[in-house]
Amino acid sequence: MSQYTCLLLIINPALRDASAITHAGALAKASGASLHIAALAKPVEILALLEGDVRDRARESYLEDHHHWLEAQVKSLHALGLNVTTQVAWATDIKRDILDYVSEMQPDLLIKQVQHESALRRAFFTPLDWQLLRECPIPVYLVGGRDHALPRIVVAAVDVSDIQQANSELNARIIDQAINLALQCNAELHMLYACDMSALYMGDMGGMALSNLSKELASNEEKRFLELAKRYGVPSDRHHFVSGNPVAVLSQFAKEHQVDVIVMGRVQYRGIEKLLGSTTEHILYQVPCSVLAV
Repeated sequence: MSQYTCLLLIINPALRDASAITHAGALAKASGASLHIAALAKPVEILALLEGDVRDRARESYLEDHHHWLEAQVKSLHALGLNVTTQVAWATDIKRDILDYVSEMQPDLLIKQVQHESALRRAFFTPLDWQLLRECPIPVYLVGGRDHALPRIVVAAVDVSDIQQANSELNARIIDQAINLALQCNAELHMLYACDMSALYMGDMGGMALSNLSKELASNEEKRFLELAKRYGVPSDRHHFVSGNPVAVLSQFAKEHQVDVIVMGRVQYRGIEKLLGSTTEHILYQVPCSVLAV
């Protein structure tokens, strides 16, 4: 049985990019889910300079043009027998509008194209994708990278450094999402843990760059990871314990293994950590693939 029955896709109609529609349609087909596409258009400043009826007609014409484009894009999905509905609307507060759609529709998954932002802009403004990762109450599928409509290789990115129950439960949700996605898409499932050894270094302890304690900690983490992989029946050639910074490790692994989707956990941050962003948030701009955040 599929884990998805209702999918919500958010697009920016002004970009006229149908790649996210292709991905969402393929996932709806594979899972048998219904698909609602909401095209949220930002207000066009020049229209505000017009007066009265002229402005209203221009606004209606603008939305109607986007509606015709969207209907042309989903025609092939209707031909496949998919249950696809569409809507084109103005969005003055796009994050709030998206969260309202999620609250009203209660979909199983929010799908959206990755919106790349420069490092300079991220220093002053929190990207919309980051805001959704932090505030959306359902899994978020951010489409990027590979050309495959359906994923062929899915990676569950887990973290075994924290043995608290909350982290164990998050790992379980990540793996369950990855397994179900791989099953319904007939994709290859991998599990990966990036062990950040820099956090284990003790500094110079009598000339020893790496203490015996740090070696023991790394060994314990690898043992916990192997136990987790065994528990879920992941074959030895498909679970990967790699030392290094998680963002760098995942990015390199995704490139070398032509990964289509990385399934990761979302962590709620406050204060300075919220400003700096999480591993999952920074991954969006580094990996050549989609990210499913749980």
